[in-house]
Amino acid sequence: MRLRKFLRGLKVAVEPGETDTIVKHRGFFPAASAPLIMLLAVLVSSLTIFASGQGPASANYDESKVGTYTLPDPLTFNDGKKVRNALDWERRRIEIVKLFQENVYGRNPQPPKQIDFTVFDSGRSALGGKAVRKQVTIYFSPNREGPKEDMLIYIPAGAHKPVPLILALNFSGNQAVVNDPAIKLATLWNRETHEPEQAKEESRGYDTGFEVEKVLGRGYGFATICYQDIDPDFQGGFVHGVRPLFFKKGQTEPAADDWGAIGAWSYGLSRAMDYLEKDRDVDPKRVSILGHSRLGKPVLWAGALDQRFAMVISSCPGEGGASLARRNYGETIRNLTDRFPYQFSANYKNFADRPEKLPVDTHELIALIAPRPVYITGAEDDQWADPKGEFLACVAAGPVYTLLGGKDLGTDQMPPLNQPIMRTIAFHYRDGKHAVTDFDWNQFLKFADLHLRFCQ
Repeated sequence: MRLRKFLRGLKVAVEPGETDTIVKHRGFFPAASAPLIMLLAVLVSSLTIFASGQGPASANYDESKVGTYTLPDPLTFNDGKKVRNALDWERRRIEIVKLFQENVYGRNPQPPKQIDFTVFDSGRSALGGKAVRKQVTIYFSPNREGPKEDMLIYIPAGAHKPVPLILALNFSGNQAVVNDPAIKLATLWNRETHEPEQAKEESRGYDTGFEVEKVLGRGYGFATICYQDIDPDFQGGFVHGVRPLFFKKGQTEPAADDWGAIGAWSYGLSRAMDYLEKDRDVDPKRVSILGHSRLGKPVLWAGALDQRFAMVISSCPGEGGASLARRNYGETIRNLTDRFPYQFSANYKNFADRPEKLPVDTHELIALIAPRPVYITGAEDDQWADPKGEFLACVAAGPVYTLLGGKDLGTDQMPPLNQPIMRTIAFHYRDGKHAVTDFDWNQFLKFADLHLRFCQ
């Protein structure tokens, strides 16, 4: 217990299946040496093995013990009437969004009337001539000394018209995503001192989960933002983020239905989209958002709230993202509200031990993205995230996609390993661990080709 507590003090969290996060996302340890980081990775691996490979020893990984459950029907209004057509769905959609706001993620504020930004690096050749680089600071208020986010953008060299683009959240600063010496070093939050620290030079390009040059080679632009810019990822970190900008007079803490960190991170994505709509090198009608693990949750919520995003890619989002809350398998609402209460609205804890009382479930979150394409992934060694629960959520979202002219998964049977299903909803379950791999990127780009690249 002491060891786990110590590690939690150093890392965003000791997430089962996220051992690589400690090694790859070195920005969490601005002052740590490589040997210390490797030692911590070994220690976390030991803890994970001790807990039967995935999470707390009390977690269920036996399908026979999942139990029975009934999912809310996304095509039934709160008053029991049925959704019959696309017009009905627009009204039902408002109901579902409200239920998620009240019970899960909290209420995001209305978007600003105008966006304030500074392009501090523009039109520079980068990556050996393969791209044109831009860096933009987006301010969340008129006070430029207040919360803001830095966005790194690459446009394929030689592009003669606005390009489709993939916008991704990252864990450890834009400089960690690609080895480019001109990228501004991020300001990251030390979990022990709760003080900001500048990322180290040696963190450049350290996060191998991004295949930027492959994206550019397929004709897509690439952009990324560090989620820590928007809202620090620790209990009490909200005071340094965007949320206090929207407090009422005299308010010092989030209210029960105020937005948590996931809502804040989704808000940051939408403000990035505000800028991208003004960038002449980007086609704003073909912007996809991508996030992995805990960052797979805000991309789903952003895609639900902000219909400007043309496609959503959520890698291993797990509980509180795509995995069905009503399935007793792997991580649970109780795990989330005990360890990460600040990521959700305070009301979410009301369902920690009674998920069946939650008036929504994650299939309805996916359905809110319809009819736009959405891709969810799971991994064989990431049972904590309940890949089958993620798949079943995709299945249960299918009727909404069908109603709106899209294509559901076409099956209710979990696909074999490494055999993606790509329709308007896409899903794959691959071998390996909790990560974004070369296999994942190959599928994401294939999916983007189907839905974005050739759609003008």
